[in-house]
Amino acid sequence: MKNQEYIKVKAELPQALLGVLRWLKTELIGKRRWYLSVLILLMIAVSATEVLAQEEPPPNAVDAIFQPIVNLLATVFFFPIGGENGFPFIVLWLFVAAIFFTFRMGFISIRGFKHAVQVVQGKFDDPHDDGEVSHFQALATALSGTVGLGNIAGVAVAISLGGPGAMFWLTLAGLFGMTSKFVECTLGVKYRRVLEDGTVLGGPAYYLTSGLSRMGLRPLGQGLSVLFAILCLGGSIGGANMFQSNQAYAAIANLIPGFPNWLFGLIIAGLAATVIIGGIKRIGAVAEKMVPAMALIYAVGCFIVFALNITEVPGAIATIFREAFAPTAVAGGVVGVMVQGIRRSTFSNEAGVGSAATAHAAARTDEPIREGIVAVLEPFIDTVVICNMTAIVIILTGVYQNTERTGVDLTADAFGTVIGWFPIVLSIAVCLFAFSTIISWSYYGIQAWGYLFGTQSVIVFKCIYITCTFLGCLASLPLIIDFSDLLLLGMSFPNLLGCYFLSNEVAADLKDYWQRLASGQMLAEVQAVPVSTVDE
Repeated sequence: MKNQEYIKVKAELPQALLGVLRWLKTELIGKRRWYLSVLILLMIAVSATEVLAQEEPPPNAVDAIFQPIVNLLATVFFFPIGGENGFPFIVLWLFVAAIFFTFRMGFISIRGFKHAVQVVQGKFDDPHDDGEVSHFQALATALSGTVGLGNIAGVAVAISLGGPGAMFWLTLAGLFGMTSKFVECTLGVKYRRVLEDGTVLGGPAYYLTSGLSRMGLRPLGQGLSVLFAILCLGGSIGGANMFQSNQAYAAIANLIPGFPNWLFGLIIAGLAATVIIGGIKRIGAVAEKMVPAMALIYAVGCFIVFALNITEVPGAIATIFREAFAPTAVAGGVVGVMVQGIRRSTFSNEAGVGSAATAHAAARTDEPIREGIVAVLEPFIDTVVICNMTAIVIILTGVYQNTERTGVDLTADAFGTVIGWFPIVLSIAVCLFAFSTIISWSYYGIQAWGYLFGTQSVIVFKCIYITCTFLGCLASLPLIIDFSDLLLLGMSFPNLLGCYFLSNEVAADLKDYWQRLASGQMLAEVQAVPVSTVDE
């Protein structure tokens, strides 16, 4: 019966494709959306070719849709440099850029760390500035998009594939990535657009166009902006949405065996819809309460494991350093460990991807450098602190040696060996982490959609996004991981290329800002603002 239905689908496929082509002609090509037309036509061609070539129905309908797309993107972004076992291009691209920006900006991630904390505390707030959210809400929104399953499932995946040594490279990439965040978030505020009603439009799609246009590179800026926006749409739907709902369901399935995936998908999609419809202000309000709470719950669990195994913690840390340079039983040796660490670091903190620049663009400030300095806190909190807490728990308990478990299941096993009831708490934390990422990334996708199609039609994207939240619970994890990585990492190509061009501009702005900060002039100006006159 199943084969007969599949044959029927193949027979009807040409007619269905004609219907899609008519829609493309009217809605995209007719409105000169040539870039989306080419992308969609290419994906349809690849997908249709593979479907027609198969004699048997695929094991999973959702996988059948995404597998051809994954194969295509892998060829474009993950071709190896330096031989078959060399670095994937996009991973090397991210790491080199992070190192370059760290030196170019004079290690602002270190010397600006204290100032970043002061800004988040509100010491430099000026309520008269344009923007929709406070510094802390912008930070919380960006963190809610990064502090999540990348810290739980992502770390477990990195250790499963690259061994404990992957954590060394993951941490190193996070430390350098702090400056990538600084550059992109500074540009996000500098080139944002504030509409008459106070709504902010910002992110890489805007600073790539405006920034490069000022340099006389308008065609390049427009091309990079379009490419970024397209990848951002896919990244928001894949890694930031479907992967999150997929792993959230995995956590619930461990807690309640037999719980239907379709029912969980409906629940989490419905909850996400209630927040997403409210826009960045509601997302920021939810994030500023949810992020500290879920981080505290998770940190307490980690510290309990540390306390019960305190004498073994130094050995676990030593294992990370030893395996980073002399890995055992890891494909690709040291290069393989580095690739997994840097790849998962980017998926966790998104430094260089450009996503956080969209959230920080909405911050209430007229100092782009100030918001960029706030952004350096994100990779530190996300990767250096939380990811390493997860890693030490997994290594301490020895569960990483179980090759049959990966993702959130491996992390749950680690906690379960020490605290029998904690997997229940972890399941709840995973759902909160996933939910926070889903709602934050919806805003990034909305901004990308608005850039391509106009802000009037964002309701269409919201419907697509919420539908994919549901579909994520039905697809297989390996495919979702590949799809997520390719789109999220792919966003870094146009974003970082533009950041390279604009780095001198950022460095000059930083020098001016730091001089005013050191002189005390800046704080005096902020303290002189009559806050009482502002209508909150």
